[in-house]
Amino acid sequence: MSNRNNQANKQAARERLRAERERQAKKDRLRRQLIVGGAIVAVLAIAGGIGVAVATSGDDTNAPLVKPANTSGTNGTTITVGKPGAKNTLDLFEDPRCPGCAAFEQTAGATIEKDIQDGKYKASYHLGTFLDNNLQGTGSKNALNALGASLNVSPDAFLKYKYALFSKEFHPDETGPDKFADDSYLLKVADTVPALKGNAAFQKAVKSGTYDPWALEVSKAFNSVKDVKSTPTIKLNGKVLGTETPQGTAAPSTLAEFKSMVDKGLKK
Repeated sequence: MSNRNNQANKQAARERLRAERERQAKKDRLRRQLIVGGAIVAVLAIAGGIGVAVATSGDDTNAPLVKPANTSGTNGTTITVGKPGAKNTLDLFEDPRCPGCAAFEQTAGATIEKDIQDGKYKASYHLGTFLDNNLQGTGSKNALNALGASLNVSPDAFLKYKYALFSKEFHPDETGPDKFADDSYLLKVADTVPALKGNAAFQKAVKSGTYDPWALEVSKAFNSVKDVKSTPTIKLNGKVLGTETPQGTAAPSTLAEFKSMVDKGLKK
């Protein structure tokens, strides 16, 4: 379980740190993009004393907001997967770098995917990035950009990619390197998803940060949900599923527990 109380209390200070990290990460991405034919396209036309430079603003506030396909709501921050007519809604609040979220997905992810396909419920995903502040780094935001690129391909690609990112094989240790900050690592994980492997448009979106501004909007929407204090938080039809602890409500830790709580909360 990853607690976000301190993050909420110190939002202003962390936002300044976040902006600085985002500027640096964006500069690093842009530096890679400007390599064409082995030369950096940053032209300085000395003749006539005229200097021509490439604009390199690294602030995401200057980048256009591109909403992935298969999203809805303000700024495309609503991510709902499943049959529109499903009577029940499962809400999942997660952070890509959250080890508890990885454990939950490894336990219940395949079941949730099947339940969505069967129409048992539709799933609404709320993705945060507060662990970038708590642990330092940009992996959560970078992974969220990649998830946006997968969602633009299809809801099924999004589910399978999210499941892969949270898998035992690929999810980074909480105290280890910030692997999700590396685009090449995210693309390596994506190669395990048939719809994403070799997908040039997806790869370009990951490398260029097409959905970086969208990722920040999704993170803001996550932060606006005041009754969610930790990740993962799982709700069925608005009711939190789990066991009460001093730190909050812990998500179901076994598949049997998850299935039991879901069955009890379903609208017939």
